[in-house]
Amino acid sequence: MTDIDGKTQTALPAQDLITLTHIIYALHAFSVLTGISSAAFVVTAFLTGWPSIIAVIINYVKRDNVRGTFLDSHFSWQIRTFWWSLLWVVIAGVLIATIIGMVIGIPLMVLVGLWIFYRIVRGWLALTGRKTMPMPG
Repeated sequence: MTDIDGKTQTALPAQDLITLTHIIYALHAFSVLTGISSAAFVVTAFLTGWPSIIAVIINYVKRDNVRGTFLDSHFSWQIRTFWWSLLWVVIAGVLIATIIGMVIGIPLMVLVGLWIFYRIVRGWLALTGRKTMPMPG
């Protein structure tokens, strides 16, 4: 029989999966820290740095192991953060390639970098409190 978490009303995951989720957040945070010299560099370090790429691969490989637990929302949160960041960077890159779009593209890169930082901090704090992350409807 699976234990149920009183806070989240979901199945309790194994401790090693909780530790793994902390490691995944740490990998993402390490990528952000390597690009901290500028918010735009946070985006590129997050999307192209090996720690974040490894983290997303782990998310996909271990996703079935966390189904039905509060960690499932964290894995989805981390995966969505990566793919939405990539989408916005591609859009910003296309805008930056045009002279007029630079005015929008460069601030967009900065905003995406700040958004990544926010998502990692918010997710990691929620994980520490064993809370689920909000999921899109």
